[in-house]
Amino acid sequence: MLVLGILLTLSLRGVFLSSTPQSGTNMDCVQAERQCKLDPRCWKIYATLDVCASEALAPLAGEMRLECQEALSALHNYKYLPLLVCKCQRKAPQEKRCLRVYWTVRIHQGYDKLEESPYQDVPVEMSRMASMVAEASALDGQNVCLKAAQDCGMYEKCGALRSEYVLACTKILPQTGHCNRHRCHRALRRFLERVPEEYSLGVLFCPCTNQLCGERRRKTIVPSCSYEEKDGLQPNCLHLQSYCRRDNLCRSRLADFQQNCQPSALSPPGCTRETGALCLKSYAGLIGTIMTPNYVSNSSVSVALWCNCDGSGNQWQDCLRIQHMFTTNVCLESSISSMGSLPLWPVESIPPSPSPSPLDQRDKVISRDELSSNTVHRGEEGEEEEEPEEEEDGQFEVMPPYADKATVSNLGSGAAGLSSHLSATTQLSLLLLLLLFASLSCW
Repeated sequence: MLVLGILLTLSLRGVFLSSTPQSGTNMDCVQAERQCKLDPRCWKIYATLDVCASEALAPLAGEMRLECQEALSALHNYKYLPLLVCKCQRKAPQEKRCLRVYWTVRIHQGYDKLEESPYQDVPVEMSRMASMVAEASALDGQNVCLKAAQDCGMYEKCGALRSEYVLACTKILPQTGHCNRHRCHRALRRFLERVPEEYSLGVLFCPCTNQLCGERRRKTIVPSCSYEEKDGLQPNCLHLQSYCRRDNLCRSRLADFQQNCQPSALSPPGCTRETGALCLKSYAGLIGTIMTPNYVSNSSVSVALWCNCDGSGNQWQDCLRIQHMFTTNVCLESSISSMGSLPLWPVESIPPSPSPSPLDQRDKVISRDELSSNTVHRGEEGEEEEEPEEEEDGQFEVMPPYADKATVSNLGSGAAGLSSHLSATTQLSLLLLLLLFASLSCW
């Protein structure tokens, strides 16, 4: 009977542990902010830091910096870990709000300081993209980037969002002679955030062996609008980084790039992280921000920012450091180059079914709720903080009609697995409980 009691205790303990909430190290910053709001002392410190963050358009100095440092020290001394260790999730519906909370409790550093990425570490599944790139690379004499664009067109969401950003980045505003760069950046981010990575990264990093393919790859993000100036003049790289760090999203993407594309001579991929896939993903995260990088020519994988170091004065070394993050980064170069030498995976006759992003899952839930209440389906919404845009005049055709459209059909599979696991555990607990009662009656 003693043995049965021990088994029953361990079984019930396992059930309760499986339902324990996440620890502070995995807590989302929006959730950490809500918990801090319930604590008057924590909320007072956070309010002071919030003022500091709103004033910190440049590195803080003087009394303001001292006051902010004291508030930050008070938060550390109070040991309110959720705010200090919380992270954010890429592509989440509340990503911008989460990033605002994350940077509120972190004082702005100098140009030469590497900031930690605010994003949670998640595994990157590259097998699907490897399959598509390897298939395209095996086609000798053909434009690999053209094949990647055609694969994108086979999946409806990829083709639609690609057409959307091409239209936004090529439409010239009246009386300006230039595009709406803000709208172009937003459309580029929507494409990279909502399209599965096996398609979006496949278009960005398709391996090329000729200049025609390289030209198509370089023009993928419409450089004439996304970063180039009409007069051809380049801004100073220090000014570019300064403007980037005033925006929480750009600052977060830059910190993520610096962390995941940090070069190292001790690892085979040349990166401090275990795989170059994280570097490619972080590089793509910069596209659609003021620090949008791109290929510098049609015949190499070299990339750079659209900036120079003229007029940097005594900060010339800091400016060069920003440039070299892209121009002499062995981790970034080897990660891009490896796209052309990925192992050949079994390739199906149609593009693989993509995994849904958090934004896609939110759109699916919204669509089902609207249909069930007999309301009009509004389609895909823009970003949470942005106003809806008016319809554009005219059409822009860049893709042939979608022949075979990929679908997302694996929503809810994780919930089913969790349900079956809890069901099996509950059955085992009930069985042990019955055996215990039987032993007591016999005793």
